[in-house]
Amino acid sequence: MFAVVWGWSIFGPFHFDDHSMLRDPRITGSSGWWQVWMPLQTRPLTQFSFWLNYGLSGANPLPFHLVNLLLHALNTWLVWRVAGRLIQTTPQAVWIATLLFALHPLQSEPVNYVFARSTLLMSTFCLLTVWYWIGARYWASFACFVLALLAKEECVTLPFALLLLDWCRGGVLQMRPQGVAALSMLMAAGAAGVRAVIATQATPGAGAGFSAGITPLEYFTAQGVVIWRYLRLAVVPWGFTVDTEVAMPEVWVSALGWGAIAAVCVVAWRKRWYWLLIAFVLLIPSSSIFPAEDLAADRRMYLPLFALCLFAARVPKTAGIVMLAVFGAVSVYRTAFVWSSERALWQEAVEQSPGKVRARIQLARALPVAEAVPVLDQAAQFAPQDPDVPNELGLILLRNGRAAEALSAFGRALALEPGSALILNNRGVALQQLGQNKAAQADFLRALQKDPCLADARENFRLAGGDPATAALPAESPRGCPSNPRSARAE
Repeated sequence: MFAVVWGWSIFGPFHFDDHSMLRDPRITGSSGWWQVWMPLQTRPLTQFSFWLNYGLSGANPLPFHLVNLLLHALNTWLVWRVAGRLIQTTPQAVWIATLLFALHPLQSEPVNYVFARSTLLMSTFCLLTVWYWIGARYWASFACFVLALLAKEECVTLPFALLLLDWCRGGVLQMRPQGVAALSMLMAAGAAGVRAVIATQATPGAGAGFSAGITPLEYFTAQGVVIWRYLRLAVVPWGFTVDTEVAMPEVWVSALGWGAIAAVCVVAWRKRWYWLLIAFVLLIPSSSIFPAEDLAADRRMYLPLFALCLFAARVPKTAGIVMLAVFGAVSVYRTAFVWSSERALWQEAVEQSPGKVRARIQLARALPVAEAVPVLDQAAQFAPQDPDVPNELGLILLRNGRAAEALSAFGRALALEPGSALILNNRGVALQQLGQNKAAQADFLRALQKDPCLADARENFRLAGGDPATAALPAESPRGCPSNPRSARAE
């Protein structure tokens, strides 16, 4: 059943941030094995797995997808082992919990989206952390928790989940070694949280923390609605999208949402539905005050779904079979038909999130130029002040040999964002294709002065005939300079 539902995933293409990963010298370079472990590099264990994948198979998507699929299979097996220790009812309940976790369509994004491997790898070590903890092997549990943090920092509340699990099982916290291990976990979680804040602040375009473009209070306000969307998807598996559109709710709506969540937690506490409480604890890091550019992302439910599935294991056998059949069918559809191509994925995103400009830009990238231009025209109507739209139009025109039209599009983009290093670089490529090498070199130099880590601008300057010795190019960032899919390359 598992192979039938998810086997299609290995034939999928790369999606979205997967392309940025393949242009990152830390992933594609021979020295990436140690560069990914630099202090300000987030998720180093996941990045290391990408480096290994690329080193073994290059840019072939099948091996990347295969690793994601195998990680989900491993996590399913770990859920079965953990559920067998913690569900004290019937073997039927264990199987229901395991298969719900294995087949739920909320898992479609982590399984099919290579860049979401951080979620899968983090969950592997989180489940091992739980397994060793309930087996009283506390220092092995601590070691696995540290590895989980190195895969993705989103699991920082797992120690609280373990302590809650012990309390609900009637356990007593012993100072040695259980208490010391728990304290060590909390200290490691705190260090990982501080490191994530510093790293996102120091990384332009990180899309989280100080780079998210949204305040912690605004993010918290939105989560009062987002969490209920997650719970609805867990029960009614329809309305998924890779690019969720979430309108900022009114304060009273957010307060009502958070109040309802608090009420559910109170009821769960009184009735000792501890797996429901643990699900909320595991969701807190991504759905509280640490801001992210994306207000909602279905992949964030991967680990919390483990706890929700153990909570749902009490359903009657007939209801469980119906749920599994429905969930499995939706997952097959999403893997075989939605995630099977960039076009299908972003067409769904546009339909589900009609107000999201990013979805239309991504769809345009997957279309022939004759179809892409109308999509971007629609995006411009939604967001006339967004420079990404004319910039994307220019990139598409460049790729189709229409440099003069591309130059005009980049000019409109620069009028909206005059200081953009990316757009300056792109305009330089259009100028270079039109034979205006001196003007192109000037744009590349200006781009590098604004962003010394723009790798494409540095290479484009050389290809346009520029002399790095006489031009005094700014020094590259010591952290390495990944390419950006929104920047053009000269030929």
